Amino acid sequence: MTEIGRGGIKKMVTSITDTVDYQLPIGDSMLPINPLIGQQITLQFLGEIRCVACGRKTNKSFAQGHCFPCMRSLPSCDGCIVRPETCHYAAGTCRDPLWGQTHCLIPHTVYLSNTGGVKVGITRGGNEDIRWVDQGASQALAIRQVPERLISGLVEVKFKPHISDKTNWRKMLSGAPERADLHAIRDRLLEEVGDIEGVAIDDAKIREIKYPVLAYPEKVKSLAIEKLGSIEGTLQGIKGQYLILDTGVINIRKYTGYTWSISS
Repeated sequence: MTEIGRGGIKKMVTSITDTVDYQLPIGDSMLPINPLIGQQITLQFLGEIRCVACGRKTNKSFAQGHCFPCMRSLPSCDGCIVRPETCHYAAGTCRDPLWGQTHCLIPHTVYLSNTGGVKVGITRGGNEDIRWVDQGASQALAIRQVPERLISGLVEVKFKPHISDKTNWRKMLSGAPERADLHAIRDRLLEEVGDIEGVAIDDAKIREIKYPVLAYPEKVKSLAIEKLGSIEGTLQGIKGQYLILDTGVINIRKYTGYTWSISS
């Protein structure tokens, strides 16, 4: 095998053409991943983890690639990122008000997506395709636009008694889901929920997304490279932020900040 990449990694960069195209930031390079499908590859953890925010070496990664001090201090790692309905900018306690203005006080989209089951979710306006691909959605439909993150979280909370807001990653990786009528589901949910904030996106079309997968695993087995040291197998496909090998699956996003070597 020949080494084709070495260095710290980040979550894969994606774009949608006929199928999703993936590139892995590794070191100072962008490694195309789609051409490796069908090939034997080796992923090796080189024993070093560096914070993606400050660059310091850390023994453990927090909040997708941060050291503990950055996890405790950065606004992008605050608890309201996971629970947007708890946004506390208006209370004057945002970790960085300028960051809050540019990331939270901007339009957000409430959407439905089919990731093996239909769910509700939110994302920043203009970030829809990236968000949908990262969660492995085969279909998605924007249903509401709201002026800021807090309101998107409050709208999502109203939907939660009627529909899940979680992705079952094992089910997502088990195969292509049956096509869902997202327009009909949207209309039913809006009738059940009643009045909600924001502007309805009545004319939105369903976004259909195809992933480069030769074969889905019969049994989804998660691979922990920090425990195994290295992972080998034939790359069968890519979905969400997961590499699907014939030996198991690995979540690339989980290892943001880890230093790897990749060979093929």
